[in-house]
Amino acid sequence: MKHEEIRQAYQMLGQEATAYDGMITCSTFFGKTICKLVWDMNKEESDRYLQLALSGIPEDFSGKLLEVPVGTGVITMPVYRKLKSADVTCLDYSAEMMETARKRASKMGLPHVRFLRGDVGALPFEDGSFDIILSLNGFHAFPDKDAAYRETFRVLKPGGVFCGCFYICGETKRTDWFIRHFYEPKGFFTPPFETKSSLKQRLESLYADAALHTVKSMACFCCCKEKTKC
Repeated sequence: MKHEEIRQAYQMLGQEATAYDGMITCSTFFGKTICKLVWDMNKEESDRYLQLALSGIPEDFSGKLLEVPVGTGVITMPVYRKLKSADVTCLDYSAEMMETARKRASKMGLPHVRFLRGDVGALPFEDGSFDIILSLNGFHAFPDKDAAYRETFRVLKPGGVFCGCFYICGETKRTDWFIRHFYEPKGFFTPPFETKSSLKQRLESLYADAALHTVKSMACFCCCKEKTKC
């Protein structure tokens, strides 16, 4: 039932993609208002955490990348436009969110980007399939976080990079209040949530090298499987 509640919540966001994109990029009046009210962030801080989240992707990357979830693609499609030699797979549980991303990719002319509906807890890929796995604003929504960590690790190649960002609790009281009283009941976020210390411990237990930064309540990470440095 939890999967269906989440699907319905993100179906609504997919249908209101303009408002959602404004919040994610902190680029519209509405988006900036939400960023400040809920996340206590300004535009510079919002850009900063996204920059950190994307830091594991080299400018000349030409390997295989999995993004999960892709959402509306507002952040990543412009990135993929510069990575024309890469093989990019974008996966999302919400068909509505993914359709918005697909249309965005089509308008930008990105034939090297493909889309697939699926569950991060049961990824339809063989072990070690990807050089990079990117997850922006996803883990705080996933109902089975243990499965998500396990599956993203499984399909990452030895020496590959796992990077991205998501909400962690215990950093900003205002944000924690909004998450608990609005985002959780609406089905946008699903507890339990990581803290900075619990996330650091989890990533270090999985990856040989794990860099973790926080911008207010957003955790940004870049991890390398086995002995490769980020």
